[in-house]
Amino acid sequence: MPRNLDVSLLRAFVAVVDAGGMTAATGTLNLTQAAVSQQIKRLEEMIGEELITRDRRGMRLTNAGERLFGRAKRLLALNDEIWTEMTTPEYEGEVRLGIPSDIINTYLPTFLKDFARSYPRVQISLQSGSSAKLRSALYGGKVDVVLATEMQCDPDGENLIMDRLVWVGARGSEAARQRPLPVSIGCSDCAFRAPIRDALQKAGIAWRSASEVTNTSAQVATVAADIAVMAWMASTVPDDLEVLGRESGLPPLPPFTINLYLPKDGGDHIVQEMARTIREAVTDRRRLVA
Repeated sequence: MPRNLDVSLLRAFVAVVDAGGMTAATGTLNLTQAAVSQQIKRLEEMIGEELITRDRRGMRLTNAGERLFGRAKRLLALNDEIWTEMTTPEYEGEVRLGIPSDIINTYLPTFLKDFARSYPRVQISLQSGSSAKLRSALYGGKVDVVLATEMQCDPDGENLIMDRLVWVGARGSEAARQRPLPVSIGCSDCAFRAPIRDALQKAGIAWRSASEVTNTSAQVATVAADIAVMAWMASTVPDDLEVLGRESGLPPLPPFTINLYLPKDGGDHIVQEMARTIREAVTDRRRLVA
């Protein structure tokens, strides 16, 4: 006859293993150490196997504990997914997201999948362009949420990341040593234009625009071909390019920010949920990279 596992006992077991001990797991579970110990004991009695032992080196999983741990984590993940799906209101509608092309590949995948899974009946439309144009579209009611790359965050926005603006070139770049310096630059209102111009002018380095394109892939291609260098946010540098340090002779660039902007009234529930998902994803990514 089939028997049911107690999910709360499995959650206690996984928390103890993840935390490295019962005392450390009390905060996660919001239980006393005695209560945590009792839950582990009940789970062992239910399964009929000892799961955790202790020696001078600390806590150790038994063979049965090792077998259970991975399966318990999968079961808890499925439990939590079902709970979220069944308790989340079935909102319908559309959310319009504006995001500059230079951060799409790095940041969009970190939150879009989770949002789409949580709100399968909400349509997501993307608009890309310069941060200035996207913010203008937000204030004109044409988009609902904007991620912007800017030198600073305006009072009506929320700063998510402070990042470095760096010079980027092909590996073993020859373009960085050319004068005038060939620079691949974005559209006329690209936020990177002013700091590039000011830094090179202050350093007395002559430069020329090697390409002015709005397509990020085309801009990266010109740099990969070593016919130009470009300025890019450090957290978004493509894998096949490299950051050019002081040895390149190029001047330092100012820090940059990634900021979140919402409508003046904060937007509806779906807009707020998109903003929350973005915040959590960016925070998680920053923690992993740090």
